[in-house]
Amino acid sequence: MKKILIASLAALTLAGCNSAATKTESAAAIKPVGITGSLMSTEVMHNGQKVTVMRNQDTKNTVNPSFAMTSRPCPPFCIQPIVLAPGVETIGEVEMVGYMEAVSSGDDSILIIDSRTPDWAARGMIPGAVNIPWTKLSTRKGADPISIGEIIVEDFGGEEFDGLWKYGKAKTLVMYCNGMWCGQSPTNIKALLDFGYPADKIKWYRGGMQDWETLGFTTVKP
Repeated sequence: MKKILIASLAALTLAGCNSAATKTESAAAIKPVGITGSLMSTEVMHNGQKVTVMRNQDTKNTVNPSFAMTSRPCPPFCIQPIVLAPGVETIGEVEMVGYMEAVSSGDDSILIIDSRTPDWAARGMIPGAVNIPWTKLSTRKGADPISIGEIIVEDFGGEEFDGLWKYGKAKTLVMYCNGMWCGQSPTNIKALLDFGYPADKIKWYRGGMQDWETLGFTTVKP
């Protein structure tokens, strides 16, 4: 009888523990996943439509398989430095969200650029960004100085006068690609610097889509 009583008490205790664990898991599952302690989400514009930018609220969500690999061959997928070039600011997610909000509020002095090739952009991009493939700004990939100059003038707001470049009215470019192992936006940034683009008007989101996806942020299709 005593053994039966002990067994019953043990079973009740175990059931109570399981119930408590379940309640704890449920409580954890419904906790909000914010961007910062004071910012849960934000609305930005992408292709003329409002997009709510937030982190995935499923606390059991895992990273997009496109960014699950840990050991991409180097070269070409070598780790980029924190400081890409003197004067070029390296930014993180919170700063990126700030630029997104500024653009969506009507600040046309900022342009967020997804430097990846269209096949990668099609897997998802940061809301508010425009896709300008890195190949269009790379002479190594066939772009000629004239076509690069046209992008600088038409898209970035630079001016060419008698063979000289003026950037007084040029946009602040916020550039990213696939992540800290991706050389696409770094290649473009260095090319723009060669054209005389002011370093303080170039911002680089080094983490790119790798970090954006790892943190569960909203993405959009181009």
